[in-house]
Amino acid sequence: MRSQPFAVCLALAFALPFGAAAQAEPPSEPSAPAAAAASPQAAGNAEAGRTLAYTCQGCHGITGYKNAYPSYRVPKIGGQSAQYLTQALTEYREGKRKHPTMQAQSMSFSAQDIADLSAYLSTLK
Repeated sequence: MRSQPFAVCLALAFALPFGAAAQAEPPSEPSAPAAAAASPQAAGNAEAGRTLAYTCQGCHGITGYKNAYPSYRVPKIGGQSAQYLTQALTEYREGKRKHPTMQAQSMSFSAQDIADLSAYLSTLK
């Protein structure tokens, strides 16, 4: 059935922020979030990105997947450059790119999470 991949992706989109919040560690010093936000680009950890990428696979991991409504093909993200993936996820998070699912997903990611995801996804073929 075509509704299963969408339902899984939707469920993950809502579950991810709660799981990420439960696993988040408090910063070691008050200025840590400001320092992370000020850095132009964090270095990505591909292994940490592999763990985070399970939500991406719900839509982007299905070859030839086409969304039911509105009708569009989901782009392949594996193998894209880390720079492009970082820029795209950051723009979704900032509202510069418009897509409800991607905006919801990206809002749950920190700058480090985005760097980690980009590092991992860029290694896929």
